[in-house]
Amino acid sequence: MTLAVQQLRFAYPRGGEELFSGLSHDFATGALTAITGPSGRGKSTLLYMLGLLLTPTEGHVLLDGTPVSAASDRVRAELRARRIGFVFQDSELDPTRKVIDSVLEPALYAGWSRAERLADARDLLTAFGLGNRAEHRPGQVSGGQAQRLAVCRALLNRPSVMLADEPTGNLDHGNATLVLDALVEAAHARGSTVVIATHDPFVLSRVDEVIDL
Repeated sequence: MTLAVQQLRFAYPRGGEELFSGLSHDFATGALTAITGPSGRGKSTLLYMLGLLLTPTEGHVLLDGTPVSAASDRVRAELRARRIGFVFQDSELDPTRKVIDSVLEPALYAGWSRAERLADARDLLTAFGLGNRAEHRPGQVSGGQAQRLAVCRALLNRPSVMLADEPTGNLDHGNATLVLDALVEAAHARGSTVVIATHDPFVLSRVDEVIDL
């Protein structure tokens, strides 16, 4: 899947500063692109627009050449469920649900049954050193483990587009390497378009392209 933005602008309500100044960019398929820049320049906002969670003030987000940022809520929700994986900065795990159910959530949204994807979810947890945490709840795991769980959840559907907001920000070097290796594999081995908002020099040293806002 190709991902691009065309003449993109965004401003929050009530006279907020306009961001992106008509940004146009084609994100490389099968590669990692980092979005970097000072705080307040819109790194996370750009990710949310790429993920169809925010609508641009002007311009378009395009998937396979088709403008989708102004599509109906239903269409955008279907695209997010089937083709886009998210790793949010604070992991966004439901504290009331078991870890395994949080990891399975994207598959259920995309129309799979729990039974169809349970083995895949457990394999991902094992690959990230979390196989023994499947029946725990998020409050029973560390911050680093929670972030790795969020990566497992994002990878489960093998999405065409992976979006990660500061995915290594709260991790030690070992866990950061594990997470980044998974994102590199998603891009280089599986052909996903991976976009990472970051200011981490370690991440920037391994990406294929950098957009400096």
